[in-house]
Amino acid sequence: MTPGDSTLLSDPIQEKIKDLGEVDILVGIPSYNNSRTIPHVVRAVNAGLAKYFPNAKSVLVNSDGGSKDGTPDLVGQTNVDNLEMILVDHAVYFVNKIITPYHGIPGKGSAFRTIFKIAEALNAKACCVVDSDLRSITPEWIELLLDPIVDKGFDYVAPLYSRHKFDGTITNSIVYPMTRALYGKRIRQPIGGEFGFSGKLASHYLTKNVWETDVARYGIDIWMTTTALGDGFKVCQSYLGAKIHDAKDPGADLTAMYTQVVSSLYNLMETYTRVWPQIGNSEKVPTFGFTFEVGLEPVNVNIQRMIDSFSLGIEALGSFHEKVITPDDLKQIQDLAKKDVNQFHFPDELWVKVVYGYASAYHHNIWPREQLMKSMIPIYLGRTASFVIENMDSSAGQVEEKIENLCQEYERQKPSLLQIWNNHKL
Repeated sequence: MTPGDSTLLSDPIQEKIKDLGEVDILVGIPSYNNSRTIPHVVRAVNAGLAKYFPNAKSVLVNSDGGSKDGTPDLVGQTNVDNLEMILVDHAVYFVNKIITPYHGIPGKGSAFRTIFKIAEALNAKACCVVDSDLRSITPEWIELLLDPIVDKGFDYVAPLYSRHKFDGTITNSIVYPMTRALYGKRIRQPIGGEFGFSGKLASHYLTKNVWETDVARYGIDIWMTTTALGDGFKVCQSYLGAKIHDAKDPGADLTAMYTQVVSSLYNLMETYTRVWPQIGNSEKVPTFGFTFEVGLEPVNVNIQRMIDSFSLGIEALGSFHEKVITPDDLKQIQDLAKKDVNQFHFPDELWVKVVYGYASAYHHNIWPREQLMKSMIPIYLGRTASFVIENMDSSAGQVEEKIENLCQEYERQKPSLLQIWNNHKL
């Protein structure tokens, strides 16, 4: 355990760790007010461990963010046979920092930090984390997230899901194609929520000085994926089927999520400037699991609301956009803002120029970063509206082809990104 970090874990937890000694496998479940779903998750985890890793010494860690609905109690009461269990509470207050600062900033990242710390203390060989609100988790998920670590020598396992064609638009339009273009690996769901990782990688995560930053609040998923890629760990992905969760309308107010995720993506470009400029074309990563057709919950989209937000934003935020987007490209966007649904088309090439232009503007501090990111949201909504309109009758396979074409455009324009990154001139 790193000196000075022992206060992350209470005395009873440290005693439990001492009693356990070492474990082969650790499964972490961060939670916050998930009493409705967490018993199912715990049962699935237990069944997966019993079925696929019967000879492994395993531990379940519930890192809770101060639930008021009895979530940790339900974890303790759920029948898990002989599985050892650790319950960790995070007392969360409605301020930016909690009173006991060694617990860190309230958020998923702080919960993960506790899980990493316990994994390191127990010298766990293979670990995974699963969300506590999953309705679609099966015991097979545990095998698919852990087996590449246990038996195949990988350090990081990203999830691969089947998703509705209009779900995950931030991932599909920015996070996946840009992560792929920057770091050269085709990890389809870089912010999926479920991950497998080696004990070695868990300890490596703990060496990073990010736990009092926004990573601890909301950027942990993309940070974990990018750190594994940027620092040269062996990565793969496993197909888990459908992830059933509370899908959101892409046109609803995603301001906080969008700015948080994309800011994290741009911040990580700063961290790994020694890495991503040197990488050329992308390559596939090993993929495990049997791909099968699944039923998906519908995603309702309010196209007109997105277009209206786009048009209003383009009209109101010109002073921001003209600092980030070339005059010709901005003219094209402004013309688009005047068109109706039947003529609304936002080209891939233009969208990638916008995303890369914002990356450069973020790097060069053209505007205060929070304001800069908010000025990007109307353009994202316009792009998303265009994507939905053009794919209303497309199959899932056809949509995936469109996303592949977009990825190739990100890779094609990467030299242009490098030019403006090194010298932001429009």
